Amino acid sequence: MLSKAKLWLSLAFGTLLLWSAGAHAAWEVNMPRGVTQISRDTYDLHMTIFWWMVAIGVVVFGVMLWSIFNHRKSKGATPASFHESTKVEIVWTLIPFLILIAMAIPATRVLTAAYDTTESELDVQIIGYQWRWEYRYMDDDPNAEPVSFFSTLATSREEINNGIEKGENYLLEVDNPLVIPSDTKVRFLMTAADVLHSWWVPEFAIKKDTIPGFINETWVIVEEPGIYRGQCAELCGMDHGFMPIEVHVLEPADYEAWYAEQQANAQRVRELTGAALSMDEAMAQGSELYTRNCVACHQANGQGMPPAFPAITGSAKATGDIQVTMDTLVNGVPGTAMAAYGRQLNPIELASIITYVRNAFGNSTGDMVQPAEVNEFIQGGQ
Repeated sequence: MLSKAKLWLSLAFGTLLLWSAGAHAAWEVNMPRGVTQISRDTYDLHMTIFWWMVAIGVVVFGVMLWSIFNHRKSKGATPASFHESTKVEIVWTLIPFLILIAMAIPATRVLTAAYDTTESELDVQIIGYQWRWEYRYMDDDPNAEPVSFFSTLATSREEINNGIEKGENYLLEVDNPLVIPSDTKVRFLMTAADVLHSWWVPEFAIKKDTIPGFINETWVIVEEPGIYRGQCAELCGMDHGFMPIEVHVLEPADYEAWYAEQQANAQRVRELTGAALSMDEAMAQGSELYTRNCVACHQANGQGMPPAFPAITGSAKATGDIQVTMDTLVNGVPGTAMAAYGRQLNPIELASIITYVRNAFGNSTGDMVQPAEVNEFIQGGQ
């Protein structure tokens, strides 16, 4: 038995917890109504079915409680003696059947619309990686400059480690958001490169699994420009919580201008592949890329977390033959958590990060690799 003091203390603590600002901020027990017609239809369907369930619960439990109270033994009630009733059997089978049919009609209408990916005006392929997203815009013109990029968590490690104050969009901000036009039907083709992920944006009412070797598809029409956020909803590994989604919806004219800029940037990067990096440029860019892509496994000090995530400091792969370092970064290490970055980073970025790991964390090979060498390595299929 709890003493009165402990009881009052528990009640006071519970009251404070319920009324604290933090508890209220997390008091999100229902789905949002969303910003698309499908999300609103899904919300309305959800609430309709919910209130039907409430009404059924009230009737069923009301009859049960009324029967228990009014036919209790202390009032002299005696059990009924009948064994079965065909009429009752038919009634309690027919009523749930009709209720389910009534639910299936609006649910089928919403599901049919949600799965209708035809007549899209823009197609975007979404690929999940540990722990980032790749977005590829699919252009009908085979001669157009392709646009694709990776979207990675932008929250700094200092914020995550409580070194600085956490921002408003803590763990919900990325370096390269997905950009789509408003009032346009956009079809998403979803897959994954390594393990199961799930692309989830609550305001769109989209939560779709991305599965290696399998294509899932869905679509969205967002009427209002704005910034919408989501997260990976599938437990996909150590940094699952560091895999946010950020979607910027622009007016169609603004989107066209953004897309043209992305094409120009892609062309510029392709042309710069033949340019030479200085050691200072490679080390500066390599440090930034290491923080964004490698620090979760190999740690900020390059010591890793052996045996799952080996150290870079003194590693034979990082300090030995430079071709081995290049192969490790470009092709990954099969059977381990080391991902292949040959498609995730461009040759300039790969050259920078290869140079960085060979000359940081106590490694001092003094050599470096140029983007053209990386490009030749990739083109050679090594």
